[in-house]
Amino acid sequence: MIDIQLGDMEVEVVDVVSQYADMLSNLFDFKAIKNLLQRPDFSMIFDAMHGVAGPFATEIFCRRLAAPAEAVINGIPKTDFGGGHPDPNLVYAKSLVERMGLGANAESMDKTPDFGAAADGDADRNMVAGSKFFVTPSDSLAVIAAHAKLAIPQFKDGLSGLARSMPTSGAVDNVAKQLGIPLYEVPTGWKFFGNLMDAGKISICGEESFGTGSDHIREKDGIWAVLAWLSILAYHNPDPSLPLVTVEDIVKRHWSTYGRSYYTRYDYENVDKDKADAMIDHMRQSLDELKDNHDLKLADDFEYKDPVDNSVASKQGVRLVFKDNSRVIFRLSGTGSEGATIRMYVEACAPAEGSIFFQFLLFILFSFISLCLVYSSISRFVFPGSHVTVWDLSSLSVSLSRSPWPYQPLSQRSLYSLPSFLLPLIQVSSFLSHSLSFPLLLPQSIHDAPTISFVITLTSSSVLT
Repeated sequence: MIDIQLGDMEVEVVDVVSQYADMLSNLFDFKAIKNLLQRPDFSMIFDAMHGVAGPFATEIFCRRLAAPAEAVINGIPKTDFGGGHPDPNLVYAKSLVERMGLGANAESMDKTPDFGAAADGDADRNMVAGSKFFVTPSDSLAVIAAHAKLAIPQFKDGLSGLARSMPTSGAVDNVAKQLGIPLYEVPTGWKFFGNLMDAGKISICGEESFGTGSDHIREKDGIWAVLAWLSILAYHNPDPSLPLVTVEDIVKRHWSTYGRSYYTRYDYENVDKDKADAMIDHMRQSLDELKDNHDLKLADDFEYKDPVDNSVASKQGVRLVFKDNSRVIFRLSGTGSEGATIRMYVEACAPAEGSIFFQFLLFILFSFISLCLVYSSISRFVFPGSHVTVWDLSSLSVSLSRSPWPYQPLSQRSLYSLPSFLLPLIQVSSFLSHSLSFPLLLPQSIHDAPTISFVITLTSSSVLT
């Protein structure tokens, strides 16, 4: 702390970097993390994306935990973020994606860091990855919650409760159930978590848009989430003479214990607001017709009553929840710069016991997508008569949407002309060692088109996230 005298005014300059690092050193076992970082078979990289996280990351990871200086990249804050877009996902965190082997160049990479992370411009959101292995935000929240009492001293006395935003995958719900603690499902918006934290009802919370936080502050905290993951890795690797337990190992063990949620989100941006409102109103009016469906556990327009102040937030998203807890959700977002954004969420749940073939899970997920398209009547309300070309997307991780996943067409050979609302059709990350083919069946009721069946071969693609 430095005092500066300017005439009759005294200015106190506070070293927030040191204060923040001191606080985190009391929440985490820095000695255990430092031992992990000193292992010859372990390396990490943190992409600050030229945001405010840079000085904090350098102080904590490099100075206090003794990581090499090159462990922090893009660490100098810049007003234009170095010409990039400081959003920690697989599209915009390009430096991290390439170095972690998550891009199209993955097969040619022999060695990547064992742990990678990024934070956005103001350091409140985070992305986590292992070597050639991406951890979804929903899985990250669930893994942190499952390990909290075991690996993070901050929670040595246990968790008071957990919370997630309604559209976020239900992966953390399974953890709360097994731990016997409350799980709160709240509308999108961090203020709902804040009320619960202020009242001492939750210890950890998160959202599918890469935000994770705990009750150490009233906000999401990207560097806190990264240290939580380093603590989990340190917990699983106490003996440097044993083989390294990797990020991928930890996540797969989690799936084998709690089950797995195959989850994706599609964004339809810059949609005419009146058309988007008409579509959502149509879906709300048809909810009563679905309530007797024997496959559904719930069909509603999500409403939340805050257990702290009893305030009510209504019309937060149309939900179809199936008996196995798989879900399809539609909600409107006001975060777009123009018009409205329609967000469609699809989640297929796989149990912990037994195994489910990847092709079968694809079929389940695509069945939900088809259900979404039919139920929403999105072609009638929003995209009447418009079409788009589908490209040959073999031999890499693919995405036919503007959502945050790798996308790079290898050829311009047109396969089919499909309605534009089918853009967010396929999302694949991580990598399989063999090629596979699968049929995609579209119901006849979509866009008054005949049933279409075609095959796309993915020669180096991975599991749906």
